[in-house]
Amino acid sequence: MRLLFFGSPEAAVPFLEECGRPPHQVLSVVTRPDRPSGRGLAPKAPAVKAAALRLGLSVLQPEDPSSVAGVLKALGADMAVVVAYGKILEPELLGASRLGSLNVHFSLLPRCRGAAPVAWTLLRGEKLGGVSLFWLDAGMDTGPLQRAAPEEVRPEDDALTLMGRLVSKGVLELRAALRDIEAGRVRREPQKGEPTLAPKLKASDARLGFDRGARELHDRVRALRAGPRAYLELKVPGKDGKPRVTVLRTAMEIPENGPADAGQPVPGRIRRIVPSGGFLVECGSGLLWVLEVQPEGKKPVSGADFLNGLRIRPGERLEAFQR
Repeated sequence: MRLLFFGSPEAAVPFLEECGRPPHQVLSVVTRPDRPSGRGLAPKAPAVKAAALRLGLSVLQPEDPSSVAGVLKALGADMAVVVAYGKILEPELLGASRLGSLNVHFSLLPRCRGAAPVAWTLLRGEKLGGVSLFWLDAGMDTGPLQRAAPEEVRPEDDALTLMGRLVSKGVLELRAALRDIEAGRVRREPQKGEPTLAPKLKASDARLGFDRGARELHDRVRALRAGPRAYLELKVPGKDGKPRVTVLRTAMEIPENGPADAGQPVPGRIRRIVPSGGFLVECGSGLLWVLEVQPEGKKPVSGADFLNGLRIRPGERLEAFQR
């Protein structure tokens, strides 16, 4: 089939490569404009642009995607494939190909409609994620389904590991979808079930506080592993401001004999420190292992080494501003 491709980040590259496999042909790739990046603010191209140029494909980078609708329609494409492009496609773009635009979404729709489905799957502690291939319409992730495949969320998953498996599964689903569509087996099944939303996360969503439950904090850390990363703003005696420390890895404490104790928790109180490992901290409910952190402007260290630097011992509190 003759295809258009819309996408921007690294996660979209395997889908572009799949679209370029015979018997399919990518007529044009639409991606986001280059943006200033790094300390020198040098222009940085989206990963999809670099991949498209490597594959010898035509690339468009409009600020306003609708401005290239006429150019794309003139190509006579059978359909478009959209993967994490980063902008909503207006009706004139949705009509730029014969069959419409097939979007790859990293959740089981109608769950987690929006810009951050993987993060919200983990934030909500869901046990099942997945990938959905659906036909774009005027709504936000509301169009009819071509295919969908579930993926179990593992206890050790974070946003990076879960996304990695969803990309691999999504490429296989796209391969099957293109085969079906080329054979005339176009499906447009309405989404079923109760919708939930997955809006883009802000930096303020990443701030942690030990007044929250341990399960909520753990899910937030693993959900934000790909950014914006979860962090604590500390109250350090003798220091002005709010020193920030990024929390990279945590784990739930599972007591062998039921609840750890029946006493009133003291959020931030340190229960245990494992040398060169993590520390166990009391939360609003439950206990949380903090395994790896990264103080602002420094390299990642173990939770234990971080506390040693602050000279905090078991029974003392690591105080942080609450969410």
